Formats: sequence, C-alpha cells, structure tokens
Amino acid sequence: MIALGCDHGGYELKQEIIKYLEEKGIPYQDFGCDSTKSVDYPVYARKVGRAIQNGVCDKGILICGTGIGISIAANKMKGIRAALCTDCFSAEATRLHNDANILALGGRVVGPGLAVKIVDTFLHTEFSHEERHQRRIDLIENEE
Repeated sequence: MIALGCDHGGYELKQEIIKYLEEKGIPYQDFGCDSTKSVDYPVYARKVGRAIQNGVCDKGILICGTGIGISIAANKMKGIRAALCTDCFSAEATRLHNDANILALGGRVVGPGLAVKIVDTFLHTEFSHEERHQRRIDLIENEE
C-alpha cells in the first residue's frame, strides 16, 4: 500500500499520480490535503511517515511546491528515508542504494508526465541488499 500526502502546492500533481495508481491497480491511501487551499506541509509529511512507521503502508509519495520542505519534514521521523527526485535515475538509485521509503516530488518543478515515470521507477525498483548499502543505511538509522 502506498501512502500519499501533499500540501496545496502538490495537490494537482497528486491527482495525476492517483490516476496512474488507479490505472495500474496499485493500492494507496490518500492522507490529504484535499484542495489547493493553503495548508502546512509538515502535517501531511507526518501522516504519511506514521503510516509507514506503523506498517500500514510500505512506501509513500509526498508532494509540495518544490518537494524540499515536505522531504525535510519527513526525514525528521525515525525510520523514514525520503528522497526528493526530479529524474528517473535518481528514483532508481535511491531505491537500489538507500532503500528510500518515501518519494518526494515538487508539484511546481516536475510536470505530470515525468512525475508518473519517476513514480513508476521508484515503485518498481527493489533495494539491492548489497552489504555496503545496508551498512550505510544502518549508519543513518543508528543515532549516536
């Protein structure tokens, strides 16, 4: 199950991603927001992050105007590895090497056609499980 969340700057792109998920039969849960009315992105980053932390969802997609703020907010949460991606190579690499569990997108940065390709790449790339990559994730996750 994919957790979706956005602020007002990502609402329209989220609607395009929902269309893609529905066409592909990929289950999702939409944690909001529900319009282009101004809201605070950390609220939605937390909702999606908690769904992953609690095992309700496997991965998440977060969208704000640039993708920057919402990814920063999500990365404050234990066990969350949110990656802001603007191309398919980065989406593939972050899954292969970082086992990122949230894809962050900028609704005012990436158009819908490219965004859907980035989402598809992110969702269909598995973590490599290479020792060096797991070691690095462990170093990120283990607080001093």
